[in-house]
Amino acid sequence: MATPLATPMSSGDSVPLVERLLAPFRQFAHTASSGGVVLLAATAVALAWANSPWAASYHHLWETPITLGAGGWAARTTLHHLINDGLMAVFFFLVGLEIKREVLAGELASVRRAALPMVGALGGMVVPAALYALVNAGGPGAPGWGVPMATDIAFALGVLALLGDRVPVGLKVFLAALAIVDDIGAVLVIAVFYSGGVAWGALGTAAALVALAALANLAGVRRPGAYAAVGVALWAAVLLSGVHATVAGVLLAMTIPVRTRIAEGTFLREAERVLHDFDAAAQCSSADPRATVLGNAGHHTALEELERLSDAAQPPLIRMEHALHGVVAFAIMPLFALANAGVTLGGDALRAAAAHPVTLGALLGLLVGKPVGIVGFSWAAVRLGWASLPHGVTWRSLAGAGVLGGIGFTMALFIAGLAFPGADGAAGGASPLLDAAKVGVLAASTVAGVAGWLLLRAGPRGQSAVEARRDLDALVAGAAPAADHRTTEAG
Repeated sequence: MATPLATPMSSGDSVPLVERLLAPFRQFAHTASSGGVVLLAATAVALAWANSPWAASYHHLWETPITLGAGGWAARTTLHHLINDGLMAVFFFLVGLEIKREVLAGELASVRRAALPMVGALGGMVVPAALYALVNAGGPGAPGWGVPMATDIAFALGVLALLGDRVPVGLKVFLAALAIVDDIGAVLVIAVFYSGGVAWGALGTAAALVALAALANLAGVRRPGAYAAVGVALWAAVLLSGVHATVAGVLLAMTIPVRTRIAEGTFLREAERVLHDFDAAAQCSSADPRATVLGNAGHHTALEELERLSDAAQPPLIRMEHALHGVVAFAIMPLFALANAGVTLGGDALRAAAAHPVTLGALLGLLVGKPVGIVGFSWAAVRLGWASLPHGVTWRSLAGAGVLGGIGFTMALFIAGLAFPGADGAAGGASPLLDAAKVGVLAASTVAGVAGWLLLRAGPRGQSAVEARRDLDALVAGAAPAADHRTTEAG
């Protein structure tokens, strides 16, 4: 009789102590709203610190000088710039991976599925930018027109997760796809309008490095380390070119392989063979009372072979995306918020910011422009026959999603820093324009999150989890023609 491959643990005492200690943290990390909770906590710390008796230490910390490299190859920067230009490139790399996946095999893989979120996202970018520009026309705040354009997908989807089955699954799919299109628009805006003068030599080097990464893809290179090495050089070249360095993350993501090395059927057959070998090795081990797992060569060989098969059956893009989600959600984005959300809110500073045209432009853009643009353009697309509402989604629920689109936060703060540079570490603060933009973004994002939650919560309860899963499968199957299933065929 074959020895069982695994013996279930009979009680909680059988679980190692470290597993029991880490279990609550793992459960928290896998909750959809957890990233937003950590981001909120980091924002609260930044605001409290920047308005405390130790405010000077907050501002001086981010101006700490940093030296990268050594000797003649050293580059000097600050901790703040390292976070915004360096670590945020990893965030944009993850955004690029998500964009590529959605375009090849997700909600943007066909015109029919992508029409509504694409048109809605276009309205959600054009109307807020126009409102902001109208308020700040001809004034010093005019360069900040891009601030209210982008939606923070982590916060918006986190609010939807809090509502559970009150929200139809089609609305979650719509908002996620809309945020992806939003990100594409934001990347283009940053690259074209918020970059410095172009140094063509460095830009040519960057283009050559992108071509090198693409050739590595075609040659079958799948190791993340190889692309990471090219990515570091690409980041430096883009930084020197005058284009904002974070664009390098998106460019590199477009070259990451999405092909599998073996087909599903081959993987299943080979995996069954390897598991049979593993079971045979277990039987031999059980027959020898002196045998140990450490000395069972058959076990080791089978596990190594299974690991190789798993690597060949999974696209590198998916592996990298999964590996980076935790790092970005629980480290990079909270650190960005900690370094950028600190703004003085007390007394005259808050009154001055509240009355500033930049603050008003950000508030109008996010709180009015976003829902009006998203819902208005979506309504026009449906009336013209270009798109249709997702199953179970009403205009009321779409309006709620439009309000949630006004949660700008991460990308809005990022663009504000590009639009209004000039932080003065010696003076212990940022420019008044940047402070005004931060106040507008933080206030608008808070109001949009609460208002969107209340609007959607007041609506009728949605489907059960089983019904939602069934209808989502039917929706995807009906909307995705065979020609769209090309993930394993495109690079």
